[in-house]
Amino acid sequence: MRILVAEDEQQLSHVLSSAMTASGYQVDIANNGQEAVEQAKENAYDVIILDIMMPVKSGLEALKEIRATGNRTYIMMLTAMGEEDDKVTGLDTGADDYLTKPFSLKELLARLRSRQRRDDSYQVDVLEFGDLTLNGNDQSLESRNSISLTNRENRLLQYFILNANKELSVNELISHVWDENDTVDQEDLWINICYLRQKLQAIQSQVTISGEKTGPFMIAG
Repeated sequence: MRILVAEDEQQLSHVLSSAMTASGYQVDIANNGQEAVEQAKENAYDVIILDIMMPVKSGLEALKEIRATGNRTYIMMLTAMGEEDDKVTGLDTGADDYLTKPFSLKELLARLRSRQRRDDSYQVDVLEFGDLTLNGNDQSLESRNSISLTNRENRLLQYFILNANKELSVNELISHVWDENDTVDQEDLWINICYLRQKLQAIQSQVTISGEKTGPFMIAG
């Protein structure tokens, strides 16, 4: 998983980054709320961790701005003792979870593992993007007309749409679309992207997937 940690206390930020990196996660750091908003726009994250009290933009302000872009990334807020109103506001604004400082690293890592297990079986029912409607239940794709997708094409297009207008690397796509035990390489990904492009043309969609064989790739509508 790729995780964004937005925390202005450098010592805590370092501890969190070290612990999560040691657990096999890729970690990016933001030192304030504005940096968190900018990085969330540019990169695809599996989890975003926002401290509520940050300079430039607070965690709550960053949360609101991130959600306003349509970003559905799982967001966890870090709150201090006694900030109950902020917890409620955060959840109402679109946060998925929160931890109260001080918290144990064991609990945080356990929550991340739990999130990762849910991600492995996660599927969105219906997604709309540009002139597309993707139905994950029956794996159909509709624009001016409709077409069926394979399970792999469906998962790949879901990940593209959930991270629209962001550059996605070959490794990011493979790790999120294929199961851990699958034997897969760049060629497999490229074949599926080529099939998706053909199907987008077949239904006369204006949505495009850009990128060459080695990546990065981006969907735009």
